[in-house]
Amino acid sequence: MAPEPKPLRNIEGLLIDVGGVLYQGDEAIKGSVEALARLRETGTSFRLLTNTTRTTRAALAHKLRGFGFTVEEEEIVTPASAANAVLRRDGARPHLLVHPDLLPDCPPEAPEPDAVLIGDAGEHFTFENMNRAFNVLIGGGKLYALGKNRFFRGSHGLELDAGPFVAALEYAAGVEAILIGKPARDFFLTAADALALAPEKVAMVGDDVESDVEGAIAAGLAGILVRTGKFRSSDEARAKKGGAHVAASLGALVEDFV
Repeated sequence: MAPEPKPLRNIEGLLIDVGGVLYQGDEAIKGSVEALARLRETGTSFRLLTNTTRTTRAALAHKLRGFGFTVEEEEIVTPASAANAVLRRDGARPHLLVHPDLLPDCPPEAPEPDAVLIGDAGEHFTFENMNRAFNVLIGGGKLYALGKNRFFRGSHGLELDAGPFVAALEYAAGVEAILIGKPARDFFLTAADALALAPEKVAMVGDDVESDVEGAIAAGLAGILVRTGKFRSSDEARAKKGGAHVAASLGALVEDFV
């Protein structure tokens, strides 16, 4: 028997996925600009969540403003920004194996690291950089991964993401990476904490039934799947079976929510 969805009347804040919920391709999804403005007008707490491990919050905020959204950098939560809280909680001193563009959002590089923080470093996944991270790990360091996606579609076709390089370090050093990005529990709890709300008072809105919705529900939040972005018709039954709500879009959800 499918679990009952958490009633939305108890929800005080929203976590909103970016790609596929706010915009798709080179334009905003219909009604999403107005929906975000409506949340702001009504004083509804929200944060924007994305799993990108190469784009800074400042760059993403700039991109969203180009689509017509009013967004502040501080309203965006990325795996890199969440890593600051996670590594501080664990007392970890990281060596950074990330793209240089991402450094403004990451914890500072430690002079004597006891952990590795890895993201999509792109062309900076050199032997030298990988070997430096490997030596931190075989010395007893922990491995923190901003993401474990295998590949993505870039401007020149399919490109390797961070996942294969995470797997290489796991295999070589005999460790298991601690995931920080979606669907990791820490990612959702860090974002909920940024709203100063208990997880049960927060709902995650996303187009990915596994990473967004099921990940949020496993962390104790409500889950709302929207029929935009990467949504497929088969996702709806899976979402409802897992105790999630389903909405046509962010715009339609906000009309009912506020």
